[in-house]
Amino acid sequence: MTASTREFFDRYHACWEARDPDRIVALHTEDSLFHLHLGQPPVQGREAIHKAAAEMFSLVPDLTFTLVSLRTGADFWVTRFTLTGTAATGARVDVDLADFVLVEGGAVKEKHSYVDGVAMQAVLSTGEVAR
Repeated sequence: MTASTREFFDRYHACWEARDPDRIVALHTEDSLFHLHLGQPPVQGREAIHKAAAEMFSLVPDLTFTLVSLRTGADFWVTRFTLTGTAATGARVDVDLADFVLVEGGAVKEKHSYVDGVAMQAVLSTGEVAR
């Protein structure tokens, strides 16, 4: 584990924990790619990433991230999280998430998020509790 990548992960993760799209995109490259692998295409660029993050937080306003595991290298990190919160539908969210993040020049170049799609879609569309 490299100290600089770990420190950057900590700063970046704090932005997600704060649910702050402005701070999140400030740590992305101008042409960064964000792909939430949940059936929609990736978004690219800070403006599109800002919009995607803001929409996510509007769907689950109290979204929290519990870190399960973290592995870092010189220019990447891989994490497992448990996401919890209450969806705008009122349903309880409790799903697994894995992130693969590529870092370039001290900023996020690519972020691939793999979520338990079946569980998340059930919560967001029907209001049923996921897990």
